[in-house]
Amino acid sequence: MFVPGALLKRLYTFGSLENTDRGVEFALKNRLKDATLTGLHDVKINGDSIPLDKVHLFMGEGETYSADEISDDSAIDFPLRRTLHMRANGLFLDTGKHEIELVFQAQPFGRLSFTVEDSVSEQDGAVKRIPRDEDDNYSQKIIDERQQFIEDYSDTSLEHIPHYSFDPHDADGNVENFTGVAQIPIGFAGPLTVQGEHAQDDFLIPLATSEGTLVASYNRGMKVCNLSGGVEATVSGDCMQRAPVFVFDTAREARDFTHWVDDHMDDVREEAESTSSVAELLHINYYLSNHFAYLRFNYRTGDAAGQNMVGRATFAACGWIVDQYPGSVENFYLESNFATDKKASQVNVMQTRGKRVTAEATIDREALVQHMRVEPESLHHHWNVSTVGAFLSGANNNGGHSPNAITALFIATGQDVANVSESSAGVLYTDLTGDGDLHISLTIPSLIVATYGGGTGLPTQRECLKVMDCYGQGKVHRFAEIVAAATLAGELSLGAAISSSDWVSSHETYGRNR
Repeated sequence: MFVPGALLKRLYTFGSLENTDRGVEFALKNRLKDATLTGLHDVKINGDSIPLDKVHLFMGEGETYSADEISDDSAIDFPLRRTLHMRANGLFLDTGKHEIELVFQAQPFGRLSFTVEDSVSEQDGAVKRIPRDEDDNYSQKIIDERQQFIEDYSDTSLEHIPHYSFDPHDADGNVENFTGVAQIPIGFAGPLTVQGEHAQDDFLIPLATSEGTLVASYNRGMKVCNLSGGVEATVSGDCMQRAPVFVFDTAREARDFTHWVDDHMDDVREEAESTSSVAELLHINYYLSNHFAYLRFNYRTGDAAGQNMVGRATFAACGWIVDQYPGSVENFYLESNFATDKKASQVNVMQTRGKRVTAEATIDREALVQHMRVEPESLHHHWNVSTVGAFLSGANNNGGHSPNAITALFIATGQDVANVSESSAGVLYTDLTGDGDLHISLTIPSLIVATYGGGTGLPTQRECLKVMDCYGQGKVHRFAEIVAAATLAGELSLGAAISSSDWVSSHETYGRNR
């Protein structure tokens, strides 16, 4: 199985080279796919081979393997995202750069080899470091040590951070140096009637927030939406990006390179998709500027948000491109800032990063007047005026506060909260019907959500997703529709509060400034 050289080097954890009391150590992390190590043939440091009986491997469970004993019959499981430590017993290195070369056998890849440079840093014994345990950094013993260290270092008593209700090992892969939890209040709004293609029910909406009036405001908006028949929601796009850049000597070379990639698209897709059973490379957009070729890879990622997934897939594809391209590539970077990961951008508004979803409802005139004390004409006119304000200010959203619902739902359900940057974009539109009712619709062009992977599996967050029947595979479009519908309800509520001058009085009654 072919593995591009650039991708193979990523197995090595740079910065891991250090002298221990037993010998020099470094670490490898499996960033490819589940594998089995069936042989370690050579370990060289600065060109000198280390006797294999002096090389020991361990993964943190306490079991140590001697390199000369690894074989087809005595293999080591090396699953994806696991870290494997190697130690050369009795060998100690001077401070500075060193070259490391590994030759090994692994299934399903076959014989592999790579060479990297890493440095041994000078250790300052006077520097105080947060305690950690290489064998089990989520044990209660090491957590107690960290809590005590923080209390001593900061002269602060930890009364609330240490209290949690789940096994700390559940947070492995979600946080490093686990020390406790941040308790954020969760309030439920709803039920909200959603008429989607995937979400068709009345849903309770968990909102994790410390902002007074927020849950009450969404609850009010949901009530009026329900009285008007609920919210219709539609997912119209689904895409996640990684955008590498290739650097050339001239603009013409950059242009010709994109033509070559186009001609070899089937091979590029095969390499990218070989890293995942889920990732599907849809297409690549090319953007040429100066002597740079920006390639925006577009994927479908199933029920995961997919940023790590598409990063791994794109790196594999780019490694193949660099190895196979007959011309000269001066330089290559996996991310060029063109995917605008965790940043708002116009390219994502137009082309979608995550899910493009629209929520819309026709709000009954009498329900609006009776429960929100505002007429459709007044609210429609207010939003027209506000849209001009959004245009003049350069905002990426002409609505009132859609990131409020999105952020509160993200925290409650284990989403990557930094993705509120992309998800904050919104296009709000209102109109008056012939019967004098208000039609309102909100398009969220780059809503990045997941129902599988990342923080969605943490105990509290999993419970919140289960409340909406949105946990696990096959649920991500359902969740996107619910998020959009809840967000629309909040836009209706805040817009009506501002139009009817209830906004300040509500915060005085329910908010922190009362």
